[in-house]
Amino acid sequence: MSETSKQTSRLFTASCIALMVTAMTFAIRAGILTQLGQDFSLSDAELGWVNSMAFLGFPLATLIGGVIYNTIGAKKLLIAAFICHLLGLVLTINATGFWSLLISTFFIGFANGAVEAGCNPLITALYPDNKTTMLNRFHVWFPGGIVIGALISKLMTDMGLNWQLQIAVMLLPALIYGLLVIKQEFPPLDRATTSTLANIKALASPLFLFMLICMTLTATTELGTQQWIERMLGASGASPMLIMALITGLMAFGRYFAGPLIHRLNPAGVLLASAILATTGIYAMSLASGWTVYPAAILFALGVTYFWPTMLGFVAENNPKTGAIGLSVIGGMGMFAVSMWNPVIGSWIDDARNQALATQASATQAELVAGQTVLSNLTLFPLTLIVAFSLLYCYQAFKKPQPSAAIPS
Repeated sequence: MSETSKQTSRLFTASCIALMVTAMTFAIRAGILTQLGQDFSLSDAELGWVNSMAFLGFPLATLIGGVIYNTIGAKKLLIAAFICHLLGLVLTINATGFWSLLISTFFIGFANGAVEAGCNPLITALYPDNKTTMLNRFHVWFPGGIVIGALISKLMTDMGLNWQLQIAVMLLPALIYGLLVIKQEFPPLDRATTSTLANIKALASPLFLFMLICMTLTATTELGTQQWIERMLGASGASPMLIMALITGLMAFGRYFAGPLIHRLNPAGVLLASAILATTGIYAMSLASGWTVYPAAILFALGVTYFWPTMLGFVAENNPKTGAIGLSVIGGMGMFAVSMWNPVIGSWIDDARNQALATQASATQAELVAGQTVLSNLTLFPLTLIVAFSLLYCYQAFKKPQPSAAIPS
């Protein structure tokens, strides 16, 4: 193997580890919500605001990173991500209450967004003749990292270890990717052939704006549900962290092995089928308890597996003039929407629990009812998408046939 190939491999490995850390922050935070609520006497609405900071920092970083990438390059963006990951994790471990958790979680979210903004264009530069395959393999590590984080959180919680130690686990992979990034030479910047101003003007396309709205719903369906899985299914008789591992494990498997199949299909049809499966899965989870939660979770996983990459692929094919900024904006909007819905989801849990307790339900029954009620509410997101993607499918069917989308993540 040549030195160039070795360098390419090391940079790809560093990118995958950085994305794994990003995913672990989602999974472990979901697994420690109950402990955070107990230790700091936080309501679910307050926990929702803490969660929202991660999803708010992410789009801010992707938008800034998308604009300045051609000026500063991937290395500086990933070093910034590394610094923010260390800062956010250490501040979280030393948090003393609501406000310190808000600040530390924002830093983690900003780091996560910087990873996304830096790694996607880096990998296209590393593998110019194999972009789609390598970007799909890179993005396997988001659900893959969630599996790792969920299993670690469950194991450590079952062992009675506190949440601070669960956060500290992420410091090691963060240090590894940081050192790899700092030591390596990066490929020269590939300047965009279109201007930033032209990219921004292309964002006004009605189709792009339509997809932007849909992205708020697909992201909330996927990440809003997963982020609250421990709170919504904790009293269901099933293990929330095992369910999260099951869901994200299936997502990783699907993204890794089904890329060529997805490329041959009509992206609008994939999105419509995904919305139907996601609706069915969330609704089934809202009715399930005990072992029946697991097959319902499988349906949900099949529904959300291709949401994120297919949305990006559709935009890349049908709105190519938006360039890298278009992909940054649509990904950032998805995360921003989740940040806005997190406090709402938390308040839904509080309200549903209080209503159940008012009917003399036991504490366990109230938690079960609250989780099922909120899952029922969340069904409205993919249900709306069924209508939206049906319209999109019809619109695409009446257009001149296009080549299948190159899914960039």
